Amino acid sequence: MPVIAPMPAPRTTRIPAPRQGADDAMAAGTTVDHLTETYRAHYRSLLGLAALLLDDTASCEDVVQEAFIRVHSARSRVRDPEKTLAYLRQTVVNLSRSALRRRILGLKLLSKPMPDMASAEEGAYDQLERDALIKAMRGLQRRQREVLVLRYFADMTEAQVAETLGVSLGSVKAYGSRGIAALRVAMEATA
Repeated sequence: MPVIAPMPAPRTTRIPAPRQGADDAMAAGTTVDHLTETYRAHYRSLLGLAALLLDDTASCEDVVQEAFIRVHSARSRVRDPEKTLAYLRQTVVNLSRSALRRRILGLKLLSKPMPDMASAEEGAYDQLERDALIKAMRGLQRRQREVLVLRYFADMTEAQVAETLGVSLGSVKAYGSRGIAALRVAMEATA
């Protein structure tokens, strides 16, 4: 493992000599070597802890590995080497809770019924009906076709159709009712 040397201090500042005793113990918790030894000594017990919280081995291993990664990246906050294991245990518990939350959310999403989809036969039948309707619409008078398209396909009110076509409201009603009657006859003839 490469050793990273600290940057030399500027000449104008004095660096106090390190104190012996409590500071050495605090620094020991932050070293990679201490975390490596903790890994070797407590990996199986942490895996057992995760196994009590989760139900599959792969998730347990993932949680314990992630716990070590997180504690490694935050090892500067673990000042007391005796607390490293406690941090790891708490991280395993928290990550297990998160994994369970994700599973519950996934189950909630999966338990919703899938929307009903039309079968291929229904889609083909709908296409045939559309084709028959288009053919029947082509057989209508121009004004009847315009009124029906604007009224039912463009979803306009009768007043809007009258304004768009420049005809009276009564004419829109008459063209509409005659157009629907003609469509009904044409559609029954194709069925």
